[in-house]
This record gives sequence, structure tokens and C-alpha cells, in this order.
Amino acid sequence: MPGFKGNKAALPRKLCSACGREMVWRKSWAKNWDAVKYCSDACRAGTPRGTPDKPCKS
Repeated sequence: MPGFKGNKAALPRKLCSACGREMVWRKSWAKNWDAVKYCSDACRAGTPRGTPDKPCKS
């Protein structure tokens, strides 16, 4: 995200493939944002955390 000046509302967003939670772009994901699918290691591992209808409260 070249030119990011602190406007977090303008950052790209996508949904987690496992739980449906919304993820906001992070600098650490800059090189592979297109490949990011999961919001956490737990979702990547397939640990049950709720459904998109009823996401967990963590």
C-alpha cells in the first residue's frame, strides 16, 4: 500500500474462508495479500470457531 497515510477506513478488506470474519489489510500481508485466505492460525488449521452466521466472540 504505497502512500498509506493512516486512513484505516481506506484499507482493503476480505472475508476469512473458514469463519467469514472480515480481515483488514496488514503491512505484513503486503507481498501476498491476494493469497491470504484465513484470519488466524486456528482457521488455517481447521479448528472449529463458529460459522459465518454465528462467529465466535474472540
